[in-house]
Amino acid sequence: MSALPAGSGPSLPRDLFLLDPAVAFLNHGSFGATPRVVFEDGVAWQRELERQPVEFLARRLGPLLAEARGALAAHVQAAPDDLAFVPNATTALNLVAHSLRLQPGDEILTTDHEYGAMDRMWRMICARTGAVYRPVPVDLPVTTAETVVETVWQAVSPRTRVLFLSHLTSPTALVLPVQRLCQRARAAGLLSIVDGAHALGQVPLNLTDLGADFYTANAHKWLGAPKGAAFLHARSEVQALLEPLVISWGEASPCRTGRRFLDEVQWPGTHNPAAYLAVPAALRFWAENHGDAVLARCRALARHTRAALNARTQLAPLCPESEEWFAQMAAVFLPPCDGPRLQADMYAHHRVEVPVIRWRDRVLLRFSIAPYNSEDDVTRLLSALSDGLRRQGITLPR
Repeated sequence: MSALPAGSGPSLPRDLFLLDPAVAFLNHGSFGATPRVVFEDGVAWQRELERQPVEFLARRLGPLLAEARGALAAHVQAAPDDLAFVPNATTALNLVAHSLRLQPGDEILTTDHEYGAMDRMWRMICARTGAVYRPVPVDLPVTTAETVVETVWQAVSPRTRVLFLSHLTSPTALVLPVQRLCQRARAAGLLSIVDGAHALGQVPLNLTDLGADFYTANAHKWLGAPKGAAFLHARSEVQALLEPLVISWGEASPCRTGRRFLDEVQWPGTHNPAAYLAVPAALRFWAENHGDAVLARCRALARHTRAALNARTQLAPLCPESEEWFAQMAAVFLPPCDGPRLQADMYAHHRVEVPVIRWRDRVLLRFSIAPYNSEDDVTRLLSALSDGLRRQGITLPR
C-alpha cells in the first residue's frame, strides 16, 4: 500500500483510547471507541451523582443538561430547545415512528440501504397499522447524487407520507444526498426522518440547513462520547406530533424546561445521565487534539484503504472516490464467500476486527478509519483478508 501524501494530518496515539493494543480495530462504526479522558469525565459525572443523588437529579440536572445540550447544539448548528438527549438513535427513531398516526395504505418511503433494526421497526409498525414500508432499490455503484435523488423521488406516490433515509448508510457506508431529498419532501408536504447514527463526528452537520423534520445521531460513535449518548432533533413545527415512548413526569420532571418536547423525552424516570453530560468533554477532546486535521488524515487513509482493497480484489468500487460519497467509513465488494466465517477467521487468526456484511446478494467488507488507526492496521487487514479467503479456497489476484 502506498504511503499517505505529505501533509495529510496527524494521527492520535493509541493510548489516548482504551482499546486492546493487540487488536487492529477497524470497526469503529459499530459502537465507537471513547477516548480515555472522555470516559473518565463520564465516570466523574456518575460519581458526582452518587455522592448526593437527590441534589444531583432533582436540583442540578436541569441546568447541567441545558449546558451540555447547548454545546452540542452549537456544534450541529441547531437551536438548543429543538434538540433532546436520548440513549441512542434507535430509541429516537422508535419515538418518532410510534408517534405517527399511520393509516392503512400510508407509505413510508426509504431505500434498500437502511439499517436492519430500523427496517424491522418499520415493518412491525406497518404490520400493526396497515401502513406500507417501501424500500426503493438504489443500485451500486452509485454515480451521481442527482441520480440517487431522482431514483428515490420517482417512487413517491399519492400515498407517501414519510421519507425515511440514512445520512450515512450502515451496510454500504455511503453518504446519501439527504439535504436535497429533505427539501423536496418539505415542498411536497411529506415528513422527513433522517437516521444520522454515523454522521455526528464524521461529517459536518448543519441541521438548520439540512432541513429534516426529525434527525437523530449517536454521540457515542464518531464523536467519542460514552455509550448511551445520542440526540433527537425535531423542528419546532413538528414537535407536537411526538408522544413519549415512556410516560413519566413530563412538565413536572426534575429537569423540567417548560418545553413539552424536552420534558417528555429527557426524563424517562430515574436514569444515569452521565453519558449526556460528558458530550462537552468529547467536543473539547477534538478541539484540543487538532480535530479537523486528524479527521482529514482519517479520510485520506480511508481513501487509500479502499483503493488498496479494490486493487486486491480487482472488483469495482461502490461509488466514486469523493468525500461526497464516503468519509472515514467505507465498504468494498468481496468475491462470493462465507461472510460470517471470513469475519470470524480474520479476528481469530489475525486479531483484525472488521465487519463483513451481506447486502442484497453481495458480500461487502465495511472498514472504519478512526484517529487511532495506522497504516499498519490496514496492512494487517489486507493480509487477514487474503488469508481468510484462502481458507475458503478463494485466492485473490496479486
